[in-house]
Amino acid sequence: MTILNEIRTKIRNGQFEFSQHATDQSIIRHIRVQEIREAIEQCEIIEDYPNDKYGPSCLILGFTRARRPLHIQCSYPSRPRVKIITLYEPDPLRWINFKLRGKNV
Repeated sequence: MTILNEIRTKIRNGQFEFSQHATDQSIIRHIRVQEIREAIEQCEIIEDYPNDKYGPSCLILGFTRARRPLHIQCSYPSRPRVKIITLYEPDPLRWINFKLRGKNV
């Protein structure tokens, strides 16, 4: 099973938690848990951070049913629960197709 499939399975099964930062950002940015679930179902890993100082993680791009793009940084699924580290709606002026960082970023 791939990392992405393992992340999806854990999210579907409710085996995830939010960092305090992700909780704060979801409130500020009006991102609901249901939108996170929707985005994870049809997503791809756009950046990988296997050597992150807090543990391996990756940045995922997914879209909600309403086609809202979301970036979700989460831990690798090797933990009992996937930790959502941060989440936001990517700025189209800073991202190319929401996947690649623009040159001025």
